[in-house]
Amino acid sequence: MSQNRTLNHSRALEGVHGVHVVPHSPFSVTETNQSGGLRPSTGGTSTAEANQFVLMQRVWQQRPACLRPIHCSASCHGDQHLAETIANVLTSIPFIALGINAPRKNFSTKLYANSLIGVGVASSMYHCSRGKLRKYLRWLDYTMIATTTVCLSRALSNENPKLLMAASAAFLPVNPLMVTLIHTGMMEVAFAKRALKDPDLRTAHTVHKMSSLMGGMLFIADDLFPKTPYLHAGWHLAAAVGVGTCNKLLE
Repeated sequence: MSQNRTLNHSRALEGVHGVHVVPHSPFSVTETNQSGGLRPSTGGTSTAEANQFVLMQRVWQQRPACLRPIHCSASCHGDQHLAETIANVLTSIPFIALGINAPRKNFSTKLYANSLIGVGVASSMYHCSRGKLRKYLRWLDYTMIATTTVCLSRALSNENPKLLMAASAAFLPVNPLMVTLIHTGMMEVAFAKRALKDPDLRTAHTVHKMSSLMGGMLFIADDLFPKTPYLHAGWHLAAAVGVGTCNKLLE
């Protein structure tokens, strides 16, 4: 009886000027184009709860880059032409060959060798891909490179801090480039120390430094000038030479 009375009151008020009757909702969420996210309406929630929701959203949007997933650069739109795609795939094959021929003395070195093969396969798949799948394979490509650097650090030394290795594993899917830089730096220090003690490694270390410098320049140039053809293929070759010299450390 009371429900019918309330319904009748609602229908009666619909005709009054300036009154609009809406169904009661304790909480609703609406989209806003300004921030690209969601904000709560305060129909049934307090102002404090609404402010807390907005604050949490802003904190999440302003999180540092290391907590954001990678984004494809201009190169993610595709190689410039078929010849460049073929060049990028062909220059990915040396990583597979390096992984097959890498030393496999123990579990750590086997894991590193297999990760090198994964780099070559992921790179080839990325350069052969087109459309929406390409950005996911770009992520896989970067993640495999980062995984290889982590495996190399483990193969070179079992004394790395466990916290560092755990953090590296956690950040691999989020920011593989950061993980790559950290473990590449650790490898460079280890290579330099070993070369000072072992004269047989000095030639390999010299070649490694030159190839690493050239590879870094080509990597930056490829990001700055994405429409310049064959820069990425050149980076593949320079990186392959650097990786080949790193394998000397495991012999």
